[in-house]
Amino acid sequence: MEKLTQHVCKSCENRFIGSYCNLCGEKVLHASDRSFKKLLSNILIAITFADSKFIKTLWLILRKPGFVSREFSEGRRIKLLPPLSLFFVLNLVYFLFPVIQLFNASLNTQLGTPFAQFYKGVVATKAVALNMDLASFALIYNLKTVTLAKLMVMVFVVISSLPLNILYRKRNRYFTDHVGYGVELACFNLFLNAIVLSIFAAFLGLGKYLDELTLTFIFIVTNLYFVLRSSNEFYAEKGSSLILKSMVMVLFLKVSLEIYRAVLFFATIWSL
Repeated sequence: MEKLTQHVCKSCENRFIGSYCNLCGEKVLHASDRSFKKLLSNILIAITFADSKFIKTLWLILRKPGFVSREFSEGRRIKLLPPLSLFFVLNLVYFLFPVIQLFNASLNTQLGTPFAQFYKGVVATKAVALNMDLASFALIYNLKTVTLAKLMVMVFVVISSLPLNILYRKRNRYFTDHVGYGVELACFNLFLNAIVLSIFAAFLGLGKYLDELTLTFIFIVTNLYFVLRSSNEFYAEKGSSLILKSMVMVLFLKVSLEIYRAVLFFATIWSL
């Protein structure tokens, strides 16, 4: 009979048998864990996200909106990647190449919003205070706003989840459930309306066709699909009420995006 080797955990000093500490979960490192092959495998997983939970969770968000939020709110979590973890991974990928101005908003994009005239006055005052011309100011603004946007996307998530507390107040959902649903919605937008569209714009030469009007249309259509499907899945909404509440929600999503961009604008101006 093969003798079982006893190990002493490097983290908590517990004595155990097997590959993992039964108290803290620390793994015993073997020579194979330090091999070049293992290193390449870990890099491949990190770059391609070749993790079954990642792929499965993202696919479910696209194919069956609301299902992931429902599973997590009802305690069935082990088979899926937490939406918040997925959100941070997608957020990182998007902000490596933020071609599409969705959650990142350059100065040029901000000056194309309904608040453009007011923003121009704020920009002019700040540029004078910094003794810069508009071109130099735009350069430092764009660099700064990308950094801040990475941290502030959750502002959009929280704002977009607020009307859900009113629309679905009788659906026996907690505030955290609505926020979790908002995280799933943000993952959907980050992947489809930010990363995928950025790939189309950067590598397929479609950037010239993706102006603000086109992007707004795409945003409305894709989010209407998500909200219609997910409201039925997560809130068990049906019939005409489903259609009406979904349209209200999509309208508020656009408002939430503009509020988020306004917050981002003033946070960037303040930080310069």
